[in-house]
Amino acid sequence: MTEEEIIKRGDKAPDFALKDHKGEVRLSNLKGKKVLLSFHPLAWTSVCAEQMKSLERNEQVFERLNTVALGVSVDSVPSKKAWADHLGITHARLLSDFWPHGEVAELYGIFREENGFSGRANILIDEDQKVAFTKVYPISQLPDIEEIVTILEER
Repeated sequence: MTEEEIIKRGDKAPDFALKDHKGEVRLSNLKGKKVLLSFHPLAWTSVCAEQMKSLERNEQVFERLNTVALGVSVDSVPSKKAWADHLGITHARLLSDFWPHGEVAELYGIFREENGFSGRANILIDEDQKVAFTKVYPISQLPDIEEIVTILEER
C-alpha cells in the first residue's frame, strides 16, 4: 500500500458486493446514501473492537445523516458474526472481505500485501458514489469517529 495506490477524493467508488451474517451488501444498491467504509485489519483485536463499537454507538447519528456505516475486514463471515455477538453489535454491518482475499481493500488501495490484511482506514462515499474523504490511520490508532461525524454534518 503506497500513497499513490490509495483511492482519492473525487474518484468513482468501485462497486463491490460483500457478505456478513445478515446477507449481502452491494455498494451500488446504496446510491442516494452516504457510505462510510471503516476498514480494520482483523477482528478480535482491541483497537478494531473499539472502532466497530464506535460505529454501533453512532448508528442513530449515521441514520440521521443519511449514512450507512460498514465495517470491513478480511475475516470470514462466521468469525465476524461471532465477534459481533461478542461485542454486542446488532446494527452495524461487519462485512467479510475474505474471498477473494482482500479484494475490496485492494480496489480501494489499502490492502497490505505483506500482512495479508487491509490498513486501518475510513473512506466516505457520497450519494453519487464518489469518494468524498479518505484517511488511513496507523494500525495501532483508533480512528476518531467524531471527525467523521463532523465531516458528514458539513456535507
